[in-house]
Amino acid sequence: MKLLVAALASELQAFPAEIDGFDRLVTGPGKLMATYGLTRALDAAAYDEIIVVGTAGAVSDAIATGIHDVSSAIQHDVQDLDGTVGQHVSLPARLETGRAGVTIATGDIFVDDVDAVARITSLGGVLVDMETYAFVWVAQKFGVPIRVVRVVSDRAQDGATQVWDEVVAACSAQLWDFMQREYSL
Repeated sequence: MKLLVAALASELQAFPAEIDGFDRLVTGPGKLMATYGLTRALDAAAYDEIIVVGTAGAVSDAIATGIHDVSSAIQHDVQDLDGTVGQHVSLPARLETGRAGVTIATGDIFVDDVDAVARITSLGGVLVDMETYAFVWVAQKFGVPIRVVRVVSDRAQDGATQVWDEVVAACSAQLWDFMQREYSL
């Protein structure tokens, strides 16, 4: 059995309610809700793989629109005792998924301004979201393989919040098409 995970129900709106071979989990947005939801799910049942789907903002002009596998996750909204941005006081600076792909920067803010984008790109992130680091950390703690698939919903600049509201349905449809191809659904 695989676990299909999204932060928001709207990111799964194009998906059928039941998918053979998959359980579904919607955690809510942000690192704490992601950690809590995925921990509860993995504590309650065993899964062969976790597949996270959802939207992400692009913070690099070099990143193409469309769907991207995530290879690593960093946090852009933390700093250690020395003031090093991107380094948590007790968590790894970078988590690897074991897949080829892009680096995503996770933080508990919706990024939609130039200053935040500059900070995130300086850390090496090309996409930004609010949950991936937490999902990968929890999956690693439970020893369950994880695949994170994000579709670019916006360019994480001024007005990105309004753009996301308008494009989430199309993003969900792209993710469902991807899942059908990748998992023979």
